[in-house]
Amino acid sequence: MALFGRSKFTLVTVKKKEIPAGLWHKCPECSAANHKKDLDINENVCPKCNYHIVLTAPQRVSLLMDENTFTEMDAALTSRDPLVFKGPKTYQQKIEGDQALTGLKDAVITGQGKIEGRDVVLGVTDSRFIMGSMGSVVGERITRAVEAATRQRLPMIIVSGSGGGARMYEGAISLMQMAKTCAAIGKHQESGLLYISVLTDPTMGGIMASFAGVGDIIIAEPRALVGFAGPRVIEQTIRQKLPGGFQRSEFLMAHGLIDMIVSRKEMKSTLAKLIGYFVI
Repeated sequence: MALFGRSKFTLVTVKKKEIPAGLWHKCPECSAANHKKDLDINENVCPKCNYHIVLTAPQRVSLLMDENTFTEMDAALTSRDPLVFKGPKTYQQKIEGDQALTGLKDAVITGQGKIEGRDVVLGVTDSRFIMGSMGSVVGERITRAVEAATRQRLPMIIVSGSGGGARMYEGAISLMQMAKTCAAIGKHQESGLLYISVLTDPTMGGIMASFAGVGDIIIAEPRALVGFAGPRVIEQTIRQKLPGGFQRSEFLMAHGLIDMIVSRKEMKSTLAKLIGYFVI
């Protein structure tokens, strides 16, 4: 006798729905799954733990600059291969790969625009391009931007996000950019002009040891990793356990290395206020 009067069961095949790629983002800090729309509304800050997810340089420009006011400088500059570097990938292959991945020519965007109606020159590094490291093009673009700000007597703002420091593929040429960018900033400051350095996660190596570390005002986003060598390298070198939160914004603020910690949502208004306070 059939169960409940049925002679046989009918199997129904349900087609599995495909979830579009990139619709959800896992927070690197708390592992919460956030919908991309929610992150976009919240300026890419995790609503669960307030972790500031890394932004691209174009996203940062869009966040900080008034709409349709930003004009990019020196966009066509690209790096050469002075050492004819060879490895698993050549330097040229690495550049071309990251150009295709990011849509950028190199690891920094510079230009002029307005922040809440105030004229500024802005530079933003992008950690997607060879870890945001500084080679000849990054150094040259930043130097030219600072020199333009000096000529026009405008405040300079540089937003740094680099885990790569100086770019090893260019050897001593990359190290020279540290001195070159600092020299340009020194002349800008000697002219009585304001330079604000904004540190984001991560700002390390030669970037922090040069233009990122010499701002008249140094601001950091919450919990940004900031320093020269990373914590693990330091621990292995000195063979000691580092304090909790070492090299994070809050630790550095408590020890006087930075002046302010500002959340991403308040960054644009804070920069505008600082420019208003210090620029006549």
